[in-house]
Amino acid sequence: MRELTEQCISDLLRRAEEMLEYSYSPYTRFRVGAALLAANGEVYTGCNIENAALAGGSCAERTALCKAVSEGVRSFEAIAVVGGNNGVLSGICAPCGVCRQVLREFCDPETFRVILGEGNGLYQVVLLKDLLPMSFGPDHLRTE
Repeated sequence: MRELTEQCISDLLRRAEEMLEYSYSPYTRFRVGAALLAANGEVYTGCNIENAALAGGSCAERTALCKAVSEGVRSFEAIAVVGGNNGVLSGICAPCGVCRQVLREFCDPETFRVILGEGNGLYQVVLLKDLLPMSFGPDHLRTE
């Protein structure tokens, strides 16, 4: 597990913010961007993609995770998440409950860091276990 240096955090936040431009959010106008750091050092980005049926959309965090998993990556260290109305950051944008559970599928809740960008260079770093306490994960289903 690599140390999250200020430079690494800054780079992940910048990449997440860049994804706001690609957000497809015509219904809520709430744009979200994410940058997922894999254990191999690669970064996978994503934006939210809304759908008129709402439930058919995808959050930025899941978009980034699906891109990585679809390329065979299964080990992750951190994710940066930013968002705001019309893409203007105005405080933290924490992952929704579904994204927290999907991250739990592939990320160790004890070590996986979630970087919550607030804008203007401000951010908070929390562990996945703190966002999803008493979580249910793959380890609960192992019968070996």
